[in-house]
Amino acid sequence: MNKVTHTSVAHDSAEKHVSGRATYIDDMVEPACTCHASLGLSERAHAKIISLDLETVRGAPGVVAVLTEKDIPGHNDISPTGLNDEPVFATDEVQFFGQPLFCVVAETREQARRAARLAKVVYEDLPGALTIAQAEEAGSALVTAPLTLRRSDAEKAMESARHSLSGTMEIGGQDHFYLEGQIAFAIPGEDEDVTVYSSTQHPSEVQHMVAGALNVRSNAVTVKVRRMGGGFGGKETQSNLFAVAAALAAKKLGRAVKIRPDRDDDMVATGKRHDFVVAYEVGYDESGKISAVKGDFAARCGFSADLSGPVTDRALFHADNAYFYPAVELKSRPLKTNTVSNTAFRGFGGPQGVLGAERIIEEIAYALGKDPLEVRKANFYGTDSDNITPYHQEVTDNIIQRIVDELEASSDYQKRREEIVAFNKTGGIIRRGIALTPVKFGISFTATWYNQAGALVHIYSDGSVHLNHGGTEMGQGLNIKVAQVVADAFGLSLAEIKITATATDKVPNTSATAASSGSDLNGMAALNGAEQIKARLVAFATEKYGCSANEVNFAGGRVQAGAEGFAFADFIKQAYMGRVQLSASGFYKTPDIHWDRDKGEGRPFFYFAYGASVSEVSIDTLTGEYMVDRVDILHDVGKSLNPAIDRGQVEGGFIQGMGWLTSEELFWNEEGRLMSHAPSTYKIPLASDVPRIFNVELAEWSTNPERTIKRSKAVGEPPLMLAASVVEAVSMAVASVADYKICPCLDTPVTPERVLMAVTRLQGAGGR
Repeated sequence: MNKVTHTSVAHDSAEKHVSGRATYIDDMVEPACTCHASLGLSERAHAKIISLDLETVRGAPGVVAVLTEKDIPGHNDISPTGLNDEPVFATDEVQFFGQPLFCVVAETREQARRAARLAKVVYEDLPGALTIAQAEEAGSALVTAPLTLRRSDAEKAMESARHSLSGTMEIGGQDHFYLEGQIAFAIPGEDEDVTVYSSTQHPSEVQHMVAGALNVRSNAVTVKVRRMGGGFGGKETQSNLFAVAAALAAKKLGRAVKIRPDRDDDMVATGKRHDFVVAYEVGYDESGKISAVKGDFAARCGFSADLSGPVTDRALFHADNAYFYPAVELKSRPLKTNTVSNTAFRGFGGPQGVLGAERIIEEIAYALGKDPLEVRKANFYGTDSDNITPYHQEVTDNIIQRIVDELEASSDYQKRREEIVAFNKTGGIIRRGIALTPVKFGISFTATWYNQAGALVHIYSDGSVHLNHGGTEMGQGLNIKVAQVVADAFGLSLAEIKITATATDKVPNTSATAASSGSDLNGMAALNGAEQIKARLVAFATEKYGCSANEVNFAGGRVQAGAEGFAFADFIKQAYMGRVQLSASGFYKTPDIHWDRDKGEGRPFFYFAYGASVSEVSIDTLTGEYMVDRVDILHDVGKSLNPAIDRGQVEGGFIQGMGWLTSEELFWNEEGRLMSHAPSTYKIPLASDVPRIFNVELAEWSTNPERTIKRSKAVGEPPLMLAASVVEAVSMAVASVADYKICPCLDTPVTPERVLMAVTRLQGAGGR
């Protein structure tokens, strides 16, 4: 029987997803007398609460209870960093439009939603800052400590550079827009116990937040997650609010309580990807070789810290992308604003850093009249002294040059670029552009203690295997990958492996399923558990059948012990009768990583994942509208655990990144109200936006170090950054109206309006 790892196997829930048989939290059978909750949200961005009259709410049809901060027996705080800066319910002051003030519990969801709108609130408005510019002008505080990365003397190197330039780039935020919105379902138990079904990427954090609010120990709270309908980072910390609200109501009433906000409330009350303003200065020579870089990364963080510290840190970690900076100084500025607290999003600040690096390359190329790809190649990390990052980690696994060279050839980049330049010379309304951009992305949590995972593996006496691990399944295929690893360990087919819901009472102290680490951590933990059981089985076989350990093999659903062979189930029955322990708790921690934030030095990443993409676009210079005509991608996933799953992640990551950079625009009005709060006002990519030609290949020759799971590499986040090539291609098309003499310096998202304004600006500068 062939091994199942490194083969394309369908997602374990694929058929259930497309047929509608997959059970999400809102599909669960509700116990009798289940109540439904809804949040009452602030209608001011920054104000004192003079009075909060909830009598009309309490008297509304079907209302069972109304909860405020006074109904919280423990901590009125759900801040993931423990800074006590994010209340469950606001008390004396509201700090963003949409901040929860109270929770209504009613017999039906419709009744709860209607009642939540009936509160009478008197506010006294306070000064506030909504944007990065307003926060800077007002001298707003930082929500968390900034970071500085420094190597060599950037100021001195800048002064001696042959050429230099400086600029600013605005990078927009992004809503997670998961298909399944935030939801929690709490069922009270006896004594202090409560079980919470939560759509969360971080069950242990939800457990701790619920315990803190209820003023109980963590062992009284069980959090379960079978699957999510998407997360993308939006359910790493943002699910805390809804789980706590449901649990508070459930324990107060002694009834099951579900809370599922509608899409509008979900988008208004939950955090987004951070928008950034990146100010940069770069020194370089005639070939485009960089000698010095200085960068300032200001971020709109919202009213509380949330994960803004590590997000802005990671932006600096990726401000080099695939390029070596001989002298560098990078600074983060996580600014407090009166908007919803921004949070984790696929890439976790890395994409904003990558965009800053690509803008620097683009500006140098236009200043020198070169193809940006030529400048990129001149600055790639090398293998000697030019392989040290701004945070002083040595890049020892660099394959970016090979990735780019292969993609350049396979996509016929040079020929196509020549044809596009010739096409644009003819003038006309339609202009075309092409760009090839690379990605180097560090893999590991920068909070070193999160780089650990646990798993639970049982073999029952009939030979069936029960698998549980600390990761969460949000559609990305984590469970099937881990199941493949366990199946191979025992020489079984996938049909013998039962994947079960993540639960804090099975695997404790789990890390968030984030940082592209799900397969790396949980796959290794599950393998560790399987190997423990195998070691016991081998010892049993050698004693019973007088063979050596090398003569015991597990393959094809059978166990061979010297001259004796058995079906796996029969052998397990023997082991059970022989009192062999058939259960194990596996564990893994990532080795060789360390990080000193105060010094800005260390090895925060275990390895790097690489990739490159070529995008070709056509723009209409009269309207600013454009089409992505063709995309070619070559991406590094090491020795893929499941090529079909990984290819899907690359494709999906690219499209989500393209949406962030082209159409997904967040807009707050002057009052601080989020206006892009529903599908009618917020445009994610549609099927019609997928490139007409979309070629995706995995670098099958790539492998990872032995101490990674089957030599594979993470694939969740890195592909999102491949979409930078779309921005660069649009930029080239725009630049053609001024004969490529001026860098368009497009801010993101590159909406048709921005494209049209850039075309008009360049035409006014002497273009045609």
